[in-house]
Amino acid sequence: MVINFEENFEIKKLTSFKIGGSIARAYFPESEDDFVAVLKQEPDAVVLGNISNVLISDSGYSGAVVLTSKMNKIEINGTRVSAQCGVKGQKLAQEAARAGLAGLEFMIGFPGAVGGEVYMNASANGQAISDNFLKARCYSRERGVFELTKEEMHFGYRTSVCQEKGIKVLSAEFELEPMDAEKVNARMQSCLEFRRSHQPLLSLPNCGSIFKNPPGNSAGKLLDECGVKGLKQGGVEVWENHANFIVNSNGGSSLDVLELMLKMRDAVKEKFGINLEPEIIFLGGNNKREDELCKMLYQKMQK
Repeated sequence: MVINFEENFEIKKLTSFKIGGSIARAYFPESEDDFVAVLKQEPDAVVLGNISNVLISDSGYSGAVVLTSKMNKIEINGTRVSAQCGVKGQKLAQEAARAGLAGLEFMIGFPGAVGGEVYMNASANGQAISDNFLKARCYSRERGVFELTKEEMHFGYRTSVCQEKGIKVLSAEFELEPMDAEKVNARMQSCLEFRRSHQPLLSLPNCGSIFKNPPGNSAGKLLDECGVKGLKQGGVEVWENHANFIVNSNGGSSLDVLELMLKMRDAVKEKFGINLEPEIIFLGGNNKREDELCKMLYQKMQK
């Protein structure tokens, strides 16, 4: 079995933030067998789809990363739709609409891939991945390849059992509702327009919401009330239209982002006594100041 692999892979151009250094070992599986073989060889590898909610250090990452973009097959059988983990959310929404199936319209504006969206139970516009989810094929070191039903996924706000147990999503299956394609497209357009008015497009490099919503509250609202919109650090700034987004407006660095995140978090903590939890993942470990910031932001060191 030959699996595409690169050492010291420059990842900056692939990230939605347009930030990041070299990855020590990058793997590009094309099938479930490839994926499993890599994880057996590199059990601590980080699995990434469209690299849309990840900040990668400009100083690089000394571990292994599995990039699933080549695992991009979609199958439609009646009202059931199956997608491999590397399928982009936008593409899945479009294919479902073309087949006259409703339930995934909200994914049209998502920059991520199916694996990550199931892993974190992505949601928008009152819809969530869990709504039409049937089952997923998964992998873990302890169990090998196995399936999880909707009930077994233990979906919650931005969570699933996958996060708790270190489970990787290989593919997912959804049960959708038959609907006139034009009506589905109209719903999809509405979702896209909502996203455009509330979140920056990827033409303005960003990696989605920076902080999770605390229980019963909104991170964006708290940050807005702290007046952080437009706050700058180096080449990055808090987006002027939504306080929970950082945009890379002028060639910013990973250190710029982390410094700005700390200022945002501290502003909310000082005013409201609430400690915001980052939603984005950070990969680093080769920069002393970044390590210090991560210990404060994530309350523990992340690799």
